[in-house]
Parts: sequence; C-alpha cells; structure tokens
Amino acid sequence: MPYQAEYIWIDGVEPTHGLRSKTKIVADGKKPPVWGFDGSSTNQATGSFSDCVLQPVFTCPDPLRGPNDVLVMCEVLNADLTPHPTNTRAAAVATAKQYASFEPMFGIEQEYTFFQDGRPYGWPEVGFPAPQGPYYCGVGGAKQPGREIVEAHTLACMRAGLAIEGTNAEVMMGQWEFQIGVLGAVAIGDQLWVARWLLQRIAEDYGVDVSFDAKPIKGDWNGAGAHTNFSTKQMRGPGGFDAIVAACEALGTRVLEHIDSYGAGIKDRLTGAHETAPWSSFSYGVSDRGSSVRIPGAVARDRRGYLEDRRPNANVDPYVVSRLMVETICGAARAPRRAPAAKAVKAPAAATSTRAAATKVAARR
Repeated sequence: MPYQAEYIWIDGVEPTHGLRSKTKIVADGKKPPVWGFDGSSTNQATGSFSDCVLQPVFTCPDPLRGPNDVLVMCEVLNADLTPHPTNTRAAAVATAKQYASFEPMFGIEQEYTFFQDGRPYGWPEVGFPAPQGPYYCGVGGAKQPGREIVEAHTLACMRAGLAIEGTNAEVMMGQWEFQIGVLGAVAIGDQLWVARWLLQRIAEDYGVDVSFDAKPIKGDWNGAGAHTNFSTKQMRGPGGFDAIVAACEALGTRVLEHIDSYGAGIKDRLTGAHETAPWSSFSYGVSDRGSSVRIPGAVARDRRGYLEDRRPNANVDPYVVSRLMVETICGAARAPRRAPAAKAVKAPAAATSTRAAATKVAARR
C-alpha cells in the first residue's frame, strides 16, 4: 500500500529561517525520492527560475499519521544539485568529516514560548502574570499552561525514534524546554529540526503558536535559549578536564563570530541578567549560569565530561552551532602548539576570573 512521506525543509526567511513541509505519496516498497518545490515562495529563488530540489537526508516514523508513514528531513539544493545558499547542513557535514577523529557529540536544550492571540499562552488579556519564580519546573493549576501540548510532543518524539532526553517548564510563564541528544554533529541538527517541526505541527491542533524568539517579551522576563552541550572523546576520557578548559579557551578566541551566528536578537537576550553573560564579553566557570560557558559541577568533580555553551538563542540553526563549535574547539586542539610569546598579554577580567575558578576546582580534585 502507498504511504505518506512528509518532506520537511528549512526556508530562506530572514533573519530567522523557518520550516516548510509538504506531503508526497510514495509507492509501497520505494524510498522517498528526490523531490522539488517552488523556491520563489520560500525566499529561496526568483519567480523566473524558481525550482529548488529536496534531497532526503534523514527519515523517521511519522507519529501523527499511519504506521507506515514517515517524516523526511531534506537538504535544499539548487537545480544543478549543488547546495543552496540557505543549506547550512552541507557545511556541517564537511566539518564533521574533517574532525571525525575527535568524535564530537552534542546535546541541545531547546527553549520555546507558546503564544495565543498575540501574547504568551496563559497570560491575562491585560497586564502581566505574577512575577517569575513559581513557573520553572512548577506544577499545578494555572501556573503551567501548555502542558498538554508538551506531553503530546514528547510522546510524538519518542514514537518517531528521536533522541529526546526530557522536558521541563521554564522560568517565564508559557515557556518550556525539551532536550535532544546525545548525538553527532550532523544528527543533532537533523533531529532537532524534526522535533521543532513536530512541536509546531502539534501546537496547531490546540490553536497555539510556538515562538523561538530570543526575547519574546521585553523587560524583566527570561529570554529563550538553546544551551548547547558539547564534548569530544578527549574531554570525555580520563583527565579530560584539561581538554575542557582548553575548549573554553578556544571558544574565547572567536567570540564575535559565534555571537553573530547564534541567532537573531541575541544582544537583546545576552544582557548579563536572567542567567546570561553579556554578549560583548566572554567568560567560563564551574557551575556558573551567569557565564558564557558553564562547566557543570559534576564534570569538575569527575575531571571529565562536557561543557555547556549558554549563548545560542532558541532560534539558532543547530547545523551552524555544531559546525562552529567543532571548527573552533577541534581546530584549536589540532593546531600545532606555538612557543610562548616574549610578552604575556593580560586576559580580559571576566575570562581571568572564571579560568581561575576552573583551575581551582581542578586542583582540589
């Protein structure tokens, strides 16, 4: 019997790319083939030459339809089958191959905000809800609007075979989070984009919109991030704490490049308040959620594990963040060591203090 294949791709809308999808009926026993779409309707082509190509790259069961139906994540190609300018996956694949020996792995904590009628879901029509405090991982009554959507999304991700690790209510009312991982540098993007599509599709049934905006409500309210956990086999191995500190140091050498690629609206979110570090500086520290990069306390105790880059926005492209982190951290680890300069250069105060904290914890263990 023929089955339904839902082709999903990333569009060209600026400043934040969104998701599009359409259904193809595929003959029984056949794999989803290369397909196409009208790029002039997705900001990816002009009307005079509008054909774009959909290349299937990741397939999983469709938990919303029949038992034989599938979801198909696609790369967008030009008509000549070269990667389209909006195709960020192709570069992530190339980088992952280049640094495959490091075995980089990722987990991403995807925050998002439910909206309805132009305001966060559950907020009063006039004014604001009670201040932040009771909502994070809270339970009960009107404090947690949207839980039924979260539960449906979690079950859908599990049935699709995605590597969903958990969910929780976030600090702002109407804001939630799910985690995807631990996966390789390309698979993390494939699965996170599909999980985002499922969330938006399920929210349709409840008349609710999903916002991945970095700062959905101005003022004294938390923004929404996509905290990115990263490790290499060196970081995970015995004595890996030194490699973790070196990775933090490497991230500190390309600060603005990462900030510019970590999602639209990042300067509104990374203010130094609401558990963020200022976008214009770089810091890292043990168990410090006010730093750019956090080294979890358990990692410092075990002297191995991973780091958490807290800067990426909720609207970040996971293919971009994985490529950048692998290039920066693994590239620095592979680079030949240079002889010390004749004159030491003083590090910024924030980086100095957090490096000292990390070293102090390492010395105690």
